[in-house]
Amino acid sequence: MIHFSDKEVCKEYLAKMRWSNGVVCPHCENDEKIYTMKSGYKCAKCRKPFSVTKGTIFENSAIPLQKWFAAIWLITSHKKGISSLQLHRDLGITQKSAWFLLQRIRYAVRTKSFNKPLENIVELDETYIGGKNKNRHANKKVSNAQGRSTKDKTPVFGLVERNGRLTAMRVRNTTKATVMPIITKNVSLDAKIMTDEWKAYNGLSSLYAHEIVKHGQGEYVVGKCHTNTIEGFWSLLKRGIIGIYHNVSSKHLDAYVDEFEYRYNTKNITCVERFDNMLSLCNSRITYNQLIN
Repeated sequence: MIHFSDKEVCKEYLAKMRWSNGVVCPHCENDEKIYTMKSGYKCAKCRKPFSVTKGTIFENSAIPLQKWFAAIWLITSHKKGISSLQLHRDLGITQKSAWFLLQRIRYAVRTKSFNKPLENIVELDETYIGGKNKNRHANKKVSNAQGRSTKDKTPVFGLVERNGRLTAMRVRNTTKATVMPIITKNVSLDAKIMTDEWKAYNGLSSLYAHEIVKHGQGEYVVGKCHTNTIEGFWSLLKRGIIGIYHNVSSKHLDAYVDEFEYRYNTKNITCVERFDNMLSLCNSRITYNQLIN
């Protein structure tokens, strides 16, 4: 907060993180000749002026960069995130602005900078996000919503390379037709897959080396076969939603999953390195109307 208390310092730092190999025009992607002007930059090719925030999550924002940087630091360094209500109190902005700011940051990490197929030992599992029927008032209970029902819960599917990277996403359901294309797209054919006995994983052995741990029979670890890594991530995700956000709509669930996924995949670097990495991913923009619609 002390270091980034000046707007010009923030702009210089953002330019350094965004254009590490030299300034690039966001209009035509020209990087050969850019004029530095008092108000920003101008491209020698398309002749259009632009600022360091053009084409980023910061574009056209009335919130100063100092507060944006503080928000990025908080959301990337807090293991379970930070709510918009807490952020609006910390930064002195409205709750609506804080929510939009956080959603823009989540949109930036959704760029999926980690896109290499998962290798070695890969654990697969699914979970369901939503309230428990037993905790609801009698007139709010949902009939026949036990187990894997999606009437009142949203399924999330996850894949994690043991001691490596994780990817997770909201899915329509957890049937074989839904999860198999995700698995083949994200997992190398040389990988060894570990799952529980859910029927959607039947047939994986025809493509991968596949081992099963039977939770229904009280098995949780059989030699090296277990799904404890991915279940540990589910614990972080659910504790974060319950303890920090309290409630997440199905519409925006993917954004929250992406936030937790990003922090998990960068857990072995320092908070400063994660902050810098987040700034390097800011070359994306979403408007408020696009977000809510």
